[in-house]
Amino acid sequence: MSDPMYRWFVFYRGSILLERTTSGLYTVPFGEEPPVDSEEQAISVTMPDSSMARALLLDTPLSVANCEYIPLRDSYQLLDYTLYRQAGKAEELLHWHRQTRFCGCCGAPMQFHTEISKRCTKCGVEQWPQLSPAIIVLISHGEDILLVQSLDFKRNYYGLVAGFVETGESLEECVVREVREETGLEIQNLRYFKSQPWPYPMGLMLGFFAEYKYGNLKLQTSELKCGGWFHKDKLPPIPGEVSLARQLIDAWLEAE
Repeated sequence: MSDPMYRWFVFYRGSILLERTTSGLYTVPFGEEPPVDSEEQAISVTMPDSSMARALLLDTPLSVANCEYIPLRDSYQLLDYTLYRQAGKAEELLHWHRQTRFCGCCGAPMQFHTEISKRCTKCGVEQWPQLSPAIIVLISHGEDILLVQSLDFKRNYYGLVAGFVETGESLEECVVREVREETGLEIQNLRYFKSQPWPYPMGLMLGFFAEYKYGNLKLQTSELKCGGWFHKDKLPPIPGEVSLARQLIDAWLEAE
């Protein structure tokens, strides 16, 4: 009996190894053996469709014929959406695996108990991958929306107010707090939109719509470098289609 065939999700510093097909498209390597000769441990990943895959995190960008390393976020434009989502899950589990080699309680080595849990070899404590939930909110004021540029943005576009949920607060409370802290504004008519896995590295984005209530715009300079109100017909550069921010903006424009 031949060995099973797997999708091989290979990463190096946030980039995924993609294979160029004869038609010029991109895909994830598939086969019995990994596409790279590496001493790194491959981990098993069960995908949402119940298919099995393998994932590798490299310390050195090993070259492979007809393949290249593409930043995971950019791979959205190149891969089938199902493969992009699978790549995100694989990268998150590799990040978790790398961060949990040793027990946080006693320092002993951790070993896999299931695909998504580890158990300490000494004290027996168990760990699972931990997601970081974050809100993102589109604030409208008539035919204008509030757009901001975070200090963390690596590209020249405007996005939406966003921030991580803190311990002890609801999603709705987080939205109100983040808007108040980052812009000095108060909002009303808060409405949930949708959620999105955000594997950069272990995020879950939860999108909301809200309307301006009152207040003068005062940006939090420790988080934002610029921002303001923009009319629906005169929007600046905005995030790409991969992001929940873009989906919120597009949905608002369609409604308008």
